[in-house]
Amino acid sequence: MIDLHSHVLPGIDDGPETIEDSVALARAAVAAGTRTLVATPHVSWSYPNDADTIAELVDRLNARLNAEEVELEVLAGAELAMTRLVDIRSEELSRLSLGGGPWLLVEPPFAAAVTGLDALVFDLQRHGHRVLIAHPERCPAFHRDPGMLREFVNEGILMSITAGSLVGRFGGEVRRFALTLAREGLIHNVTSDTHDTVNRPPGVAAELRAAGLEPLADWLIEQVPAAILSGAEIPPSPTVELPDLEPARAPWWRRRP
Repeated sequence: MIDLHSHVLPGIDDGPETIEDSVALARAAVAAGTRTLVATPHVSWSYPNDADTIAELVDRLNARLNAEEVELEVLAGAELAMTRLVDIRSEELSRLSLGGGPWLLVEPPFAAAVTGLDALVFDLQRHGHRVLIAHPERCPAFHRDPGMLREFVNEGILMSITAGSLVGRFGGEVRRFALTLAREGLIHNVTSDTHDTVNRPPGVAAELRAAGLEPLADWLIEQVPAAILSGAEIPPSPTVELPDLEPARAPWWRRRP
């Protein structure tokens, strides 16, 4: 499994505090079936990280994992807060991409209404970046206006949801919205977004099974992330038969008042 979203680097954000904690998280990821883990620390106003710091910590963690014979490859990346995008030069953004490829992992704000969100995303595209939206199912603005997600996908922007959302770790409303996106074909990748080994563990496969999405697992956690890291063309979603997913509370196109 290739996990594109994790907070595994020590002392840099709300993930592990020490390198020992990072190694423990890496071991848990291997036990969960992960062979490649992209370190995506927050780059936000609260955590003003940069590409040099992230690269140094990735090298340090890989050296430690190699010394302890933990069979996990950790690649550099970042989770970019949308509120920071206008403050970061394009050259630095390129260095904060997922695994050195063309894709940026962008985190939408946790707000019910966001002005200019679509303009920010499309501006990244105009500057040659490709955009993967992190956990859209947890963004209240998308709950209010899910049609924006359809517009994004139509413009080549991909959606990456958190595995825990599929099994209710972030509440029933988030779970229902995540399943709605899955049913409408609006998800392209599932990640752990792991922060620790207990509250935010690195599992993905079990959550996909529990949600009835196992027939899409190879595409969601192998094929698509491999293409994202290499910069290759994103493979089309396979035609598979999914079990009936839990019905949504309301159709995806119905905006909330």
